[in-house]
Amino acid sequence: MDKTSTAPSSLLRAAVVQAAPPLFDLEGGIDKAVDLIRRAGRERADLILLPEAYLPGYPRGLDFGALVGSRSPEGRDLWKRYYDNSVDVPGPATERLGQAAAEAGAYLAVGVTERDPDTRGTLYCTVLYFGRDGRLLGRHRKLKPTGTERIIWGEGDGGGLLVLDTEIGRIGGLICWENYMPLARTALYRQGVQIYLAPTADARDTWHASMIHIALEGRCFVLGCNQFVTREVHEAALGPDAKLPGILCRGGSTIISPHGEVLAGPLYGREGILYADLDLGETVRGKFDFDVAGHYARPDVFDLRINGQPPPLRPEAAD
Repeated sequence: MDKTSTAPSSLLRAAVVQAAPPLFDLEGGIDKAVDLIRRAGRERADLILLPEAYLPGYPRGLDFGALVGSRSPEGRDLWKRYYDNSVDVPGPATERLGQAAAEAGAYLAVGVTERDPDTRGTLYCTVLYFGRDGRLLGRHRKLKPTGTERIIWGEGDGGGLLVLDTEIGRIGGLICWENYMPLARTALYRQGVQIYLAPTADARDTWHASMIHIALEGRCFVLGCNQFVTREVHEAALGPDAKLPGILCRGGSTIISPHGEVLAGPLYGREGILYADLDLGETVRGKFDFDVAGHYARPDVFDLRINGQPPPLRPEAAD
């Protein structure tokens, strides 16, 4: 008698990509992204995550000629160059990314700088979600750009605080220091997020500690993803600069279990792809004694209202 179970497995393979694109080069960045997605697909990844602002690169160290009360013509020109290489959603870039996801047979999340389709004058720091079939399932715009990021990116809204209910689990996430916003995290916990994505530009040891905390708090898998950036990346786009250090961002990508265990990483000092096999049953086991949005929530004491938040987006709703 064949005792092989035909029940679907709760195991899935996650891939976290730590890499930097050619800065301010949309087509070159897409080419590299497609290659990385294919590599992860050959390793049978079910879910692939690329870093914050992967397209057209995180503009680390740039001030775009902005001081309090003034902006320089040179800074405006540089911002226009960044704008010209940013992503229309939907558009040719999303078509290529979706095709790469379909070829890999994987869900894909990738950080981009997105152009506002209406005003043609505002950029957003955005994460795009694609299905196994290449469809664009949703997007999340960073709610609050940090520090001088505010001179280049606008603010997102509650409509992007979504969790995708997919056949590999409930997937959602926040970008960089949004992850320090307790109410934003709570919005995802309340939707039962199981695979929490945290693309970032923060490479400090304290960031890794935050990834462990969020995994424990949400009883979810956390995929932290950063770029590894060298001086050569910046100089190729902007010219020689002797003041720059050799390494501008050391990385720190990681994968954490719902019990706070480090499954992969943190990866420092080089590009690479981290892999881990995730058992979604651990998200249930972890909530036996702590469900932050359930039996530990105390709704008689606390209440959270999110302006403009839609219901969770299911893949079939994207048609």
